[in-house]
Amino acid sequence: MRHGIYRGIALSIAGTDPSGGAGIQADLKTFAALKVFGTTAITSVNAQNSMGVTAIHPIPPELIIAKILSVGEDFPLDAIKTGMVGNTAATDAVVAGIKKLGIEKVVVDPVMIAQSGDPLIEEDAIQAIKNRLIPLAAVVTPNLPEAECLTGMKIENVTDMERAAREIAKLGCRSVLVKGGHLPGNPETITDIYLLDDEIIRFEDPRIDTNANHGTGCTLSSAIAAELAAGVEMKEAVIRGRKYLREGLKHGVTLGHGAGCLGHAVEMDWIRE
Repeated sequence: MRHGIYRGIALSIAGTDPSGGAGIQADLKTFAALKVFGTTAITSVNAQNSMGVTAIHPIPPELIIAKILSVGEDFPLDAIKTGMVGNTAATDAVVAGIKKLGIEKVVVDPVMIAQSGDPLIEEDAIQAIKNRLIPLAAVVTPNLPEAECLTGMKIENVTDMERAAREIAKLGCRSVLVKGGHLPGNPETITDIYLLDDEIIRFEDPRIDTNANHGTGCTLSSAIAAELAAGVEMKEAVIRGRKYLREGLKHGVTLGHGAGCLGHAVEMDWIRE
């Protein structure tokens, strides 16, 4: 549904990244680039830069749910994206908020480990994500380490990715996008596996040679949420989200001493139409 110049309204429920490459900051940049009005409910305030995470301060669960409801009961939200939740109490607050609002277009990015290798979730929260958050999802977007964590599988090839997608779907979500960027051997072709309506779809693209890849998971999931908020059908939203991510990678910038950030301000063809 259009709202002035905006194609829809989306809510990001996630942690912060003060360096601007991931988390809430990346989500808002993505929403803006795709002409979707962005709102937020912050789950964790973090100290983070291009080299890693140095401190995590969880937001109290009662404040998380208050923020979700304060936005959702006022604004006509079209879609929700969840990222870093951090712990079980926060996960339960997020689940309660989404259920109360009754939003069905929910993109769950099961954030567990930062690109730097720093853990972003407490161990007991994994079961809460699997049992209570993922069943609310229109699509779940794990990378390979996250898919392994959710399934208990070792994923070494594309066939394993397909098996993992089917296992994650058993948790109750409507579709699964398993991202293949971490596939062993650093193949020249990136393969993502998308499971929708019991059909496996393979997306294959040449790997983009860049170290400006901080926040790729946050950006992809928020791009999908933005397109769902704009009324795009599920499969096409995933296709467009992947296209936006790839353009962001092609125009990435390295400003700090670690991994660079995506060029979130890219213009996509369907926005200019």
